[in-house]
Amino acid sequence: MKIEQNKIDDLNIELMLSIGKDDYSEKRRKRLNEHKRTAELKGFRKGMAPMSIIEKIYGQSCLVDSVNDLISESLNNFIKENDLKVIGEPLPAEGQESVEWKNGNDFEFKFDIALAPKVDFELSKDDVIPYYNIGISDQAKKEMKENLLKQYGSLEDGEAAKEEDFIIADFVQGDTSVEGTYVALRNVAEAVRPSFIGLKPGDTIDVNVNEAFTNEEDRAAMLKVKKEELATLDPAYKMTVKNVKTFVSAPLVQDTFDKIFGEGNVKSEQEFDAKIEERLAAEYKQESDFRFMKDAKDYLVKKADIALPEKFLKRWIYVANDGKFTMEDIEKEFGLFLVDYRWQMVRNYLMEKYSVKIEDADLLASAKGYAAYQFAMYGINNVPDDQLESYAKTILSQEKEGRRVLEQVEDTKTIDAVREAVTLKTSTLTVEQFRELK
Repeated sequence: MKIEQNKIDDLNIELMLSIGKDDYSEKRRKRLNEHKRTAELKGFRKGMAPMSIIEKIYGQSCLVDSVNDLISESLNNFIKENDLKVIGEPLPAEGQESVEWKNGNDFEFKFDIALAPKVDFELSKDDVIPYYNIGISDQAKKEMKENLLKQYGSLEDGEAAKEEDFIIADFVQGDTSVEGTYVALRNVAEAVRPSFIGLKPGDTIDVNVNEAFTNEEDRAAMLKVKKEELATLDPAYKMTVKNVKTFVSAPLVQDTFDKIFGEGNVKSEQEFDAKIEERLAAEYKQESDFRFMKDAKDYLVKKADIALPEKFLKRWIYVANDGKFTMEDIEKEFGLFLVDYRWQMVRNYLMEKYSVKIEDADLLASAKGYAAYQFAMYGINNVPDDQLESYAKTILSQEKEGRRVLEQVEDTKTIDAVREAVTLKTSTLTVEQFRELK
């Protein structure tokens, strides 16, 4: 067995493996004997088939498996003995001639190995990264207050339909009647909507439902038919308004305060306004921190200046995914892959440099935050802590979600360590200016 190394450049080496008959013959013999012991062939008792038949049936596969075992062992030992930090796995070199798998032959194989570049850089207060604070405007406070009160508001009877209102109507066509259908005016096509605005209980208008309700699923549900039946229907209906429902914001009373912020936490409109400002500040800080993380990652990756064996990486991605992606697919996304891959290398370096440790409590806290965010998306606030914790543990138990949380915590704690090491150049922007940043 002979291994020759050819250094292509600082990141790529080629290994040539020369394997002779004496290297694989014993492995092949053992494999054949194992087949002889276990083979159940017609006309022979188990383990009694002649070796000539075993050789004929299994000889080729035993040769291939034995040589492949030698290749795997040799590559792993070479990497370990030479303390190589490799990227991915060794790949057969491109352009190799096909192998004639014949017992007694000598074999030569070439493999490409990519080496992980060393990451090594220092951070100090001379490193400056921008941090943007977001100013809280009176308009932003007003909008959040109005939105919260709308969120906890209710539908009440109205006199005349406005653009954000609902109507309850009957649709009649000859002997066919669809009664008590809810219609949201915001879902009516813009060209037709003006004819709906101002309608009052008892009003009747002619409606072409195809023109007024362009979404077929909504139209089918409204007319209480299957979507496939729409094409057979005459779209001309008479619509009679039975009721108008308008959305009324929640009043500034204790019951509303309790629903939004939890029982007893807010007792007046002044305290309500203070909570609004507090919530805005928390949301803006989250946005500022997220932006800082992006800017810090960009800065650190640029400072690390990591060269990567890009040609090898494209091949490795293709092979590792069993051809699920074409090379054209990989080429399209390769730029984003490189950005992420370089950041992973930088993050791993910084975690070791600053002794960043991830505890179970960190993962649980992050998962609970994500759980609270998901509940809030559905308008559910003030979720009991035990429910949040239970949901968070479910998130962590799922492989994909658990990995996402882990990476998020690694990013956050790494950037927190970086924040202490560098200088933050702070400035305050309006929320509009902040969101225009590239």
